Amino acid sequence: MSSEAPMSGEPRSSEPQGGRSAQLKHTGLRPGWTTGACATAATTAAYTALLTGTFPDPVTITLPRGQTPAFALAVEELSDGPEQAAMAGVVKDAGDDPDVTHGALVRATVRKLPPGSGVVFRAGPGVGTVTLPGLPLAVGEPAVNPVPRQLMREHVARVAAEHGGTGDVEITISVDHGEEIARSTWNGRLGILGGLSILGTTGVVVPYSCSAWIDSIRRGVDVALAAGHTHVAGCTGSTSEKTVVAEYGLPEIALLDMGDFAGAVLKYVRRHPVARLTICGGFAKLSKLAAGHLDLHSARSQVDKGFLAELARHGGADESLAAEVAVANTGLAALRLCEAAGVPLGDLVAARARDEALAVLRGAPVAVDVICIDRAGAVVGRA
Repeated sequence: MSSEAPMSGEPRSSEPQGGRSAQLKHTGLRPGWTTGACATAATTAAYTALLTGTFPDPVTITLPRGQTPAFALAVEELSDGPEQAAMAGVVKDAGDDPDVTHGALVRATVRKLPPGSGVVFRAGPGVGTVTLPGLPLAVGEPAVNPVPRQLMREHVARVAAEHGGTGDVEITISVDHGEEIARSTWNGRLGILGGLSILGTTGVVVPYSCSAWIDSIRRGVDVALAAGHTHVAGCTGSTSEKTVVAEYGLPEIALLDMGDFAGAVLKYVRRHPVARLTICGGFAKLSKLAAGHLDLHSARSQVDKGFLAELARHGGADESLAAEVAVANTGLAALRLCEAAGVPLGDLVAARARDEALAVLRGAPVAVDVICIDRAGAVVGRA
């Protein structure tokens, strides 16, 4: 049974008419919480208990977009003595998404550190460690992604301010049976060994039923056109949405949560043209579109490093660099190699992705631009 309350903590607002929120509402699917949100809730509860002796249950956190969900604790433990620590755990509820981590118990163990130490993250049982370059974390670091780390730091600071702590803590995140669950993910290929990654940029798991989500994309285009918008953007996630808004000032109603379904956006816009379509997404995902894949999901298409190496050659890479690109750990690692050598791989991928998009549009009167970003949202290529 899920330990989290329904998403009643979301801010109340007027009925959404378009954009990501309306798409999710249209699918009728129930969203859930990321491992990062669960780890933040567990950390908040554990640090509160460490300072006060009492675990808040349920524990409420604030997510990057302002939602304030409450999480029930599945386990809690407070130890005394010189190595005093507090542990709290939350069961992940992925909503209606077929997430392999649904039902997993995410634990956070918090210990005080000397003043000035800051927040230190450790990988406990079931959480992986980074062993190869090319990820947004250094080799040797626990696989707790940057956004969840920042969310945990913010909540530690709030608890410290409220209860008189210093905010200097060691946080060990673990996931029961995480190493076993990780065998169903791509972590091993990415060099993340020993367990799962703690992920999430918004804290919310957006559920994907292919048919429901593709239908929601179509309704999103319809709503934007009906409202008189001539420029819409298909985005692979929340970071790319922010980039598009910063670049063009587009309103939410003009944003399509494309996710992995690039083909669905292009085919519908071909039949229902808009004057301008921006496609924005992570470099690795858009490299798949550049290679001709219209479904960008990791289960159905992979980053082709050989294809990237060939693009790099066209951009001026010598054979030594092309060989490095061909065996790079990730698409992002290939990009960084080329950036260091002055080879514009990001622009080359964006240009090829634009060519593929125009091919699917088959001459429809739609102007297309493509923006590739890195994990932080920085533009690394455009066409």
